[in-house]
Amino acid sequence: MDKAPIILASASAARYTMLRNAGVDFQSIPADLDEKDIILKLEKEGASVGHIALTLAKEKAFKISNQNPEAYVIGSDQVLSMDDVIYNKVNDKTEALDRLTNFSGKQHFLTSAVCVIKAGEYLWHKTDAAALDMKPLNSEQLKEYCENAGDILTKCVGCYAIEGLGIRLFDRIEGNHYSMMGMPLLPLLNYLEKIGAL
Repeated sequence: MDKAPIILASASAARYTMLRNAGVDFQSIPADLDEKDIILKLEKEGASVGHIALTLAKEKAFKISNQNPEAYVIGSDQVLSMDDVIYNKVNDKTEALDRLTNFSGKQHFLTSAVCVIKAGEYLWHKTDAAALDMKPLNSEQLKEYCENAGDILTKCVGCYAIEGLGIRLFDRIEGNHYSMMGMPLLPLLNYLEKIGAL
């Protein structure tokens, strides 16, 4: 049994809540990375969406592990893609409306990755994806949503929080709920239990 400290290398409120609700005793230490630069570099190399999500998760975890070698560090990230294009967060409500207009009536994917690193050693990972079909929404519906959504428009890459008002934008969702929320939680918990970290 290894009851080393557990650190989540992420500032994501959704990932924090997932682990807290699962009864995991951990500390959150966000890793400051230039994610856009990493994504651009990997896209130029022709990397898959899953590889990009996992690389972001690993980069976060390695950065925090180097500062906290005694801890199990959980790195996790999520990438939104549609038609082989990867999307980053928008800057304002105007960009959010454009993004949602583009997504209207189409399917996009949320690919989530999680890994565990200790003392700079890469121990384990899992990648998973969810497919989301957005309703065909007219401009008035989208404007009304943007008026009511608040700052979630710029905090989430898809301009929606699926656990809130954003769920009403969709016709159908296929995939694991936790992966869709940003982290494949069940495989992570099973791994931490297996190694005696929980």
